[in-house]
Amino acid sequence: MSKPGQQVISRLRQMILSGELPAGQRLAEIPTSEELGVSRTPVRIAFRTLEQEGLLTKLPRRGYIVRQVTQEEITGSIEVRGVLEGLAARQAAEIGLSDAHKEELIYLLKQGDALFLNGTIDEQDLEQYHDINKRFHQIIITASHNPAIEEALSRNEHLPFASISALAFDKNNLSREYRRFNFAHMQHHAAVDAIIHGQGSRAEAIMREHANATLGYAKIFCEQEGNENEMQVIGRTSL
Repeated sequence: MSKPGQQVISRLRQMILSGELPAGQRLAEIPTSEELGVSRTPVRIAFRTLEQEGLLTKLPRRGYIVRQVTQEEITGSIEVRGVLEGLAARQAAEIGLSDAHKEELIYLLKQGDALFLNGTIDEQDLEQYHDINKRFHQIIITASHNPAIEEALSRNEHLPFASISALAFDKNNLSREYRRFNFAHMQHHAAVDAIIHGQGSRAEAIMREHANATLGYAKIFCEQEGNENEMQVIGRTSL
């Protein structure tokens, strides 16, 4: 996907997370493309992607509507991803990494180190981290040599915030985002160390915590007082 296309997806995802696009709001290509100052093509692709992520629902005739997402959906999808990626890490550790996978994981860690070296990040850094993060997780899944894990993850990715690609950040608070993503990167280091040394149980625990830590970041505000199952704003998403 082109960089402008990825930026439109990220922008719309963040607008949903922040509540700028509240649950129940209808979305159409032309007004959305005009608001974002882009052509209709990246908006069309973004709508389809966000539908697959469980954030939008396609209307029978034309357009989409922002879905109401419950806390149970978020918790469940993230926990399932943690279990599956934990299993992948354990099996990768037990089987042993190929030289190619080991070299690439170490290379990705060095790329991440360079991003966080100066103690600050910008939007371009976070876009680069998105690519590093996605490839990192894919290598571990592939290194498990268990196609059932990848199949199960592909099904789970249709639930809200379960996809590793569903990365969002608050560009108005980049100092906080630096701490969040730097912590995630340190977990990447720990996971690779465990896998390289054949420590299956440790690798599994780290990857499960890596996913489940997302729940600790989430800030959930109920739309109606006393209703704990309705979400209006989530300030954090999957790492």
